[in-house]
Amino acid sequence: MKMNKTARETAVKLLLEEYPDAQCALDYDTKFHLLIAVMLSAQTTDVSVNKATPALFAKAPDAFAMAAVDPAELEPYIHSIGMYRQKAKNAVAASKMLVEKYGGEVPGDYEKLVELPGVGRKTANVVLAEAFGQQRIAVDTHVFRLANRIGFVDEPDVLKTELALMKAIPEEHWTAMHHALIFHGRRVCSAKKPACEGCCLAGVCKKNGL
Repeated sequence: MKMNKTARETAVKLLLEEYPDAQCALDYDTKFHLLIAVMLSAQTTDVSVNKATPALFAKAPDAFAMAAVDPAELEPYIHSIGMYRQKAKNAVAASKMLVEKYGGEVPGDYEKLVELPGVGRKTANVVLAEAFGQQRIAVDTHVFRLANRIGFVDEPDVLKTELALMKAIPEEHWTAMHHALIFHGRRVCSAKKPACEGCCLAGVCKKNGL
């Protein structure tokens, strides 16, 4: 069940007020570091990625360096995160494509980004929002769960949720709301035990049929 327009506008306002400083939790220094960090973050925590990337980027600080190594050389650096073998292969393959097609630079274009091995919609949207300042809604597990639970949308999958959120939320708030929803999911609206009492959205959330 979805919120009506008035409730939705109220929810956006409340979340932005509750989390004014919400931002990307991944540590990075360059667009390339951001790209790799987001690729590594699939199905694991940002905290785990942040622990692994300093040594990884010391080993391979840019696309040229990472393209030149064997994926097996990267595995010890990211062994602590999920799917590390496949992620190592994707990191090297994506780096090679960056070198071959874009001079080692990360392109600020969605279609070019999703051509890179290991880069899907979520990763591309995060990179475009964080590195290039574009308004994007990157739908991860937190955003998918909260957007449907709260009532911003009522959709069965990630893609439909992203497209519906783009219609439900004003474009100027897409990136900020992406971060606000993630923060709210981590701090209040957890998957198993949401802290509904005292939640800033208690008056508009559809979880309990309000």
